[in-house]
Amino acid sequence: MKRRTVLAGLALEANRPVSLPGLAGMVWSDPPSSAVANLRSHAAALRQAVGDRLLARPQAYELRLGPGELDVTDFQRLAEAGRSRLGERDPAGAIDALTAAMNQWRGTAGDGLSRGTLLDNHWATLEEQRLQASEDLVDAQLAIGAHSEVLPQLRRLLSAHPLRERSWGHLIVALYRRGDVPAALVAYRDARAALRDQLGIEPGEELQRLHRAVLDRSPELSQETPSATVTVRRDVQRWDRHAVPRELPPALGAFVGRTREHAEVMAALSGRASAATVVSGAAGSGKTALAVRAAHDIAAHFPDGQVYVDLHYQPSFSGDEVLARVLRALGVDGAAIPERACERAGRVRSIMAERRILIVADGVAHAAQVRGLVPAGPGSALIVVTQRHLRSLDGVHRVDLGPMPLEDGRALLVALGCAERLAAAPVAAGELLRLCGGSPLALRIVASRLAARPAVALAALVAELRDPRRRLDLLADDDLSMRQRIDLGFAAARADDELVGHVFALLGGEPETVLPPECTAARLGVPPERVWQALERLLDAHLVYLDVSGGYRLPPLVRDYAAELAEMPALHPLPTWRVEPTADPMAAGGRRAVPC
Repeated sequence: MKRRTVLAGLALEANRPVSLPGLAGMVWSDPPSSAVANLRSHAAALRQAVGDRLLARPQAYELRLGPGELDVTDFQRLAEAGRSRLGERDPAGAIDALTAAMNQWRGTAGDGLSRGTLLDNHWATLEEQRLQASEDLVDAQLAIGAHSEVLPQLRRLLSAHPLRERSWGHLIVALYRRGDVPAALVAYRDARAALRDQLGIEPGEELQRLHRAVLDRSPELSQETPSATVTVRRDVQRWDRHAVPRELPPALGAFVGRTREHAEVMAALSGRASAATVVSGAAGSGKTALAVRAAHDIAAHFPDGQVYVDLHYQPSFSGDEVLARVLRALGVDGAAIPERACERAGRVRSIMAERRILIVADGVAHAAQVRGLVPAGPGSALIVVTQRHLRSLDGVHRVDLGPMPLEDGRALLVALGCAERLAAAPVAAGELLRLCGGSPLALRIVASRLAARPAVALAALVAELRDPRRRLDLLADDDLSMRQRIDLGFAAARADDELVGHVFALLGGEPETVLPPECTAARLGVPPERVWQALERLLDAHLVYLDVSGGYRLPPLVRDYAAELAEMPALHPLPTWRVEPTADPMAAGGRRAVPC
């Protein structure tokens, strides 16, 4: 079983190196100390079967596969082709493609392989893709009038998955078009009972509307139209049904760690309730990489399109501008986009309720930019990537990224081709990981620098990085820059409160000192409440953190950025005060501020 699981894990990541820690997580729920040795043994045995397609990489393995050699990719390609033909009103072509897609299956996903591992998410995703393809196939069959032929497969599917409203709708339509109206009504009753008994909810609006159409014997329900979904609809969208956006940027090839956070995002997007997730974290913590990887992994759940909007942490982008951008991506003609923001939000919600759409909003500076994109019900989903927590957004799942653990950082550098350099200088490697402050972006930049300077010893680069005045200069490569990422978040945090900038610069001038808010207030000549608000804003933006004593501290690389600001005259606060002890009982904390 373990050997087959190793092969499956490598096949799912075909033509990409899989690090040994990552592969171990696919095989064992709790990898033993002998995991690496066991993996090497399994790889040696597998090489007898697959030959030189299994390549040994530095601290990794890679399985090379060509087109048509992996049933998973063939299934996904054929299923996507079938959905495209449905959108083109070609049900016969869709049936051919989707039947070929379903023929790739010979059991359940991951059958006979290790369970309780990182691969479980892959198996769940594939199983959902199979069910969606099966339902797409029924759509196409209903569109050509094969009402009786689909009944057995629908009953088998619903017997195993009684909570799939789309399949219940197919069963009701098939029975109605056969002329068996009583059976169609009984099917709705059975669907309602299953949903109420197992989930405690009523059927969704689409299934309820279908029930009303059966009761009214609606003429629309009898029409056999080759549409992508067989339901009763009203044309309220003026939406080009052929516009299926596929806007996700490429996922990073080397994605290491963040296993728990990835599972949280996937679970939130796969839930039956409204699916909206806020991924937050410090600059360079890998928020976008996690969101885009999860979006690609679950894209098949959203066959009606994936929209990607990057706001670049610019507070000037308004929520109604974002709504207009999304509507254009979904095929709404510019002239049909409403002028009023509330009407734009209503149009987006209507489309998201009718279809299964995934929206990724990156670089969000404040909640108002994305409030109108939060789905009102199940079906579509939203991922928000932000440096802030956006606590005013209701009904969202929150995933907060902390610093990357040292072992994951080491695995990332290995995946990026630095295994030999790390092994040759283990002490310098440990210091390098600490200097990068748990930032995946900083580690990627370091890996790029090492690749560009193969003759330079790792210890030499570490010596350069030790100088805090040069560190951010070194952590920049091409369009990747830690300073730029921190600057974007800082600019957004201080956009409507200049005091935030002064407090941040003051912290940068004394990075090793924990200054109480009242002390900072005295030095800036403002009330302590205002300083506390500024510090909380910095905390919300992941620009400071609370230490064990409750004091506000600067994270390592942010500290370097703040120190640079502290040396800029434009940010020096004009009032200068000192705080000294006092016996005055009215003085906060037993201290008082006096001018220097």
